[in-house]
Amino acid sequence: MLDLLGRRPSSIELDRAALEIAKLEYPDLDADHWVAELDRHAFTIAERAWDLSDGRHFVETANRYLFGELGLSGNDADYYHADNSFLNRVLETKLGLPISLAVVYMEVGRRLAKKVYGIGLPGHFVAKFDDGEYSTYIDTFNGGMLIDEEDCCRLARMESLTPAMLAPVDRRSIAMRMVNNLRQVYFTQKEPAKALKLVDLLLEADPNLAEEHKQRGVALLQLERMAESMAAFRRYLEIFPKAPDRDRINEQIKHLAFWLAARN
Repeated sequence: MLDLLGRRPSSIELDRAALEIAKLEYPDLDADHWVAELDRHAFTIAERAWDLSDGRHFVETANRYLFGELGLSGNDADYYHADNSFLNRVLETKLGLPISLAVVYMEVGRRLAKKVYGIGLPGHFVAKFDDGEYSTYIDTFNGGMLIDEEDCCRLARMESLTPAMLAPVDRRSIAMRMVNNLRQVYFTQKEPAKALKLVDLLLEADPNLAEEHKQRGVALLQLERMAESMAAFRRYLEIFPKAPDRDRINEQIKHLAFWLAARN
């Protein structure tokens, strides 16, 4: 997992990476159990498909099972709940975010040697099936709806999308997006200790991520760990000396230094 996040060679599959992220919240979860659950879903789809070599039939069969029988769905009612980001909870509750539901689809497809990719649209995430003969985008958040590029523009709230925006993203990009989504949830819900765990995970993978040092400073400040917060902000500016918010961060460092001096 750390190699994947740190852009080093890694053989970890996406399901295992997602479960490693979930362990930050559920340290006792049995990853093998949830991997086996994905195996079971893939096996069920294979049993029900009369011809897995037919891409259109695979998508229809997978959608009927995953979104119909199994009941996977986007959690509109509580979109920002942290559990929507955890693969074990998504498989258990059948509710998730666009990206976590797409991971389920992708990992089921991988088990059946199907070409299913993740597409990281601005503000939304979809899956794409493309075997060279049949191709479609799949909106996993909205019941597995089959969509085209025009629909992708609508979901992204943009008039047009560049080819790069519609290109498949790699495992690291998906894992990073899941981590960043979760971090935003924790900051929004005022849970800085949990946000700090995510930031520390990213910094363990790559200690030179400037933005993560700034985010670490914010989390530590909210936890009232002032000396550590000041050190994190200083490290941010060391790595990114031309940061556009340099003056504001320097002002924050001065306030922290003054507060710490007054305490002594």
